[in-house]
Amino acid sequence: MNHASTLNSLATRCALALVLSAVAHTAQSAGQHVGGHTESSAIGEPGKAASVTRTVQIDMSDAMRYTPSSINAKQGETIRFAIKNSGKVKHELVLGTEKELKEHYEVMKKFPEMEHDDPNMVTVAPGKTGEVIWKFTKAGKINFACLQPGHYDAGMKGAVAVAAGKPAKGDVHAQTTTDLGKMDGVKMAQATEATEATDMTEGEVRKIDMEAGKVTLKHGEIKNLDMPGMTMVFVVKDKALLDKLKAGDKVKFKVINDAGKFTVTEIAPAK
Repeated sequence: MNHASTLNSLATRCALALVLSAVAHTAQSAGQHVGGHTESSAIGEPGKAASVTRTVQIDMSDAMRYTPSSINAKQGETIRFAIKNSGKVKHELVLGTEKELKEHYEVMKKFPEMEHDDPNMVTVAPGKTGEVIWKFTKAGKINFACLQPGHYDAGMKGAVAVAAGKPAKGDVHAQTTTDLGKMDGVKMAQATEATEATDMTEGEVRKIDMEAGKVTLKHGEIKNLDMPGMTMVFVVKDKALLDKLKAGDKVKFKVINDAGKFTVTEIAPAK
């Protein structure tokens, strides 16, 4: 190989390395986490209250049905779902693809006392109300269901039919970062870094309730519990663990299943 060919080969390798680095950074910035609850995904993205175009009232009953169970929307529309539980048992509404909902339902059957805090879902106590504000960025069928054990199997499901329209500003970016997040190499690297052999899990503090002794964490896979990544509310073994934490902190934590309660026993800033 002559000198010119060698230089061309080196230049090509450098360019490829820069592209791969940029892709990894973009995918990491997309805000995704394993388990189907993505902040920008195939089902759309969390909506802003100021952008709501209309409110849809939904009733949840102990007949394991939503009223209405079929809803129409337009691509780019932001809808506030005002949800009432008229029954005597706890119900919830979770937006997702059929695959995501089935996977999450299997987790819920294993951990029925999970307390979530994801923007695409709401759990409502009997006689109470809740809401989900969601922006439908892509056309197609978006499913919703109640994933409380037994409810999904009983047919507590519905769907939003999103009619195609002109993509809203920013949708192209959302689709690009989602597609990049599918790259196997990037996902494998992130999964490897997310959990160490010590059962410590990486997460981000979303909310702290000092009085109740609870912390809301967006986390990766919790291997010792066989739990996928999502955003959940945990109790802490000792309220002193929360003293130096604030929303936005990157942390590593250890959690155990204590008689059905997911309890954080250790938590510290991630290094």
